[in-house]
Amino acid sequence: MFLQELKYRNLELFIFGGICLVLACLFLILAYISTSQVNGTNAWLKPFKFAAATVFYSWTMAWFCSYLPQFNTSRFSWAVIILLGFEIVYITLQAFRGKASHFNVSTQFYGFMYTLMGLAATAVSIYTAYIAFLFFQNTFPTLPSYYVWAIRLSLVIFVIFSFEGFIMVRGLPIQLVQYMKAEVYPF
Repeated sequence: MFLQELKYRNLELFIFGGICLVLACLFLILAYISTSQVNGTNAWLKPFKFAAATVFYSWTMAWFCSYLPQFNTSRFSWAVIILLGFEIVYITLQAFRGKASHFNVSTQFYGFMYTLMGLAATAVSIYTAYIAFLFFQNTFPTLPSYYVWAIRLSLVIFVIFSFEGFIMVRGLPIQLVQYMKAEVYPF
């Protein structure tokens, strides 16, 4: 069974992914029953999306990393748990408070937290890029070549699109003008 194999391959990310799955379900229920909104959007949708995405990322990386020879999966797992756990906790806290977690620089504290979230996401992406490099550097004679290439390419695609976030943060010129005038405050 998949879950038993996943638990065997990486207990830390298996548990973390399970916690995020429970949280995603809770956030989805809250989105359904809550009327709390942030900038016209249900406040619980963002925590749901982040928790759900973290389930998929954690379990995928738990599976992939088990193939790497001499790779410290525990160090990677705890980095993911701390960095993405921080993001989920802060996003959830802000949703509970009815405040934006992203693009919120209305106070020095919120600006600092937004920067920390960006640094956490960047660190996870860089670590993932390193894992992609290891998959290109190593050979895997016991695995079918198409499977190894699927892993390699999926990691490269993940890294490319995760760094696309820098473009989103920068924004389009009209968005920046609206933001500076406080006409639009993106969630």
